[in-house]
Amino acid sequence: MSSHTTNDSLSHQAAVAQPEPSLQDHYPGSLFVVAAPSGAGKSSLVKALLELDTRVHPTVSHTTRGPRGQEKHGREYFFISSDEFDAMVANDAFIEWANVHGNRYGTAKKAVEDRIAQGADVVLEIDFQGAMQVKKIFANAVLIFILPPSLEELRARLERRGEDKLDVIDLRMRNACIEMAQAENFDYVIINEVFERAVFDLKSVVHSQRLRYPAQQRARADVFNALGIVAKG
Repeated sequence: MSSHTTNDSLSHQAAVAQPEPSLQDHYPGSLFVVAAPSGAGKSSLVKALLELDTRVHPTVSHTTRGPRGQEKHGREYFFISSDEFDAMVANDAFIEWANVHGNRYGTAKKAVEDRIAQGADVVLEIDFQGAMQVKKIFANAVLIFILPPSLEELRARLERRGEDKLDVIDLRMRNACIEMAQAENFDYVIINEVFERAVFDLKSVVHSQRLRYPAQQRARADVFNALGIVAKG
């Protein structure tokens, strides 16, 4: 899982020929796309969601950067070489990919398709530009943006993390202002002020999506058929 924020300017590439926009309409599972500026708490919120809701599954991104700390191949990311990444780009294997602080990250299309085709709900952590690209391919994807309560708190969280030097934090803050301006393009916005409340909000979005007519019709086709409710179209 990853948050894509670029090095000195926000850059992003759609990496596949676009399939039909209605691609996800035929899948029983749902795709949730969560974006946020670095430090807003997106990864912590998604982790909490996954612990609370076993029906939601993560999508693991591919990256050219090396592992950090206790990260493991296939858990946080698939760590691959630049040549391997180039080959996946050439083979249109990514829904999208981005250059982030000198490293590349990509979301494999097949991994997402396979899971939602099996009826699983999938959550994808990504930057806002990647979210827009995903929406073009999976028209029914639910886009969720996480906001911090203030710029001051965002900087404090980045500093408490202790992972970045001051110049990198300054860069992340500049990028955050650009990213947060795109929140209006998302379906839901969650303000991560009190963590427990934000987790509840995120879980509520997932649950409400499962209660929408098309989702219920796909998930409980037996009930709809027994009640004589015929799908339109």
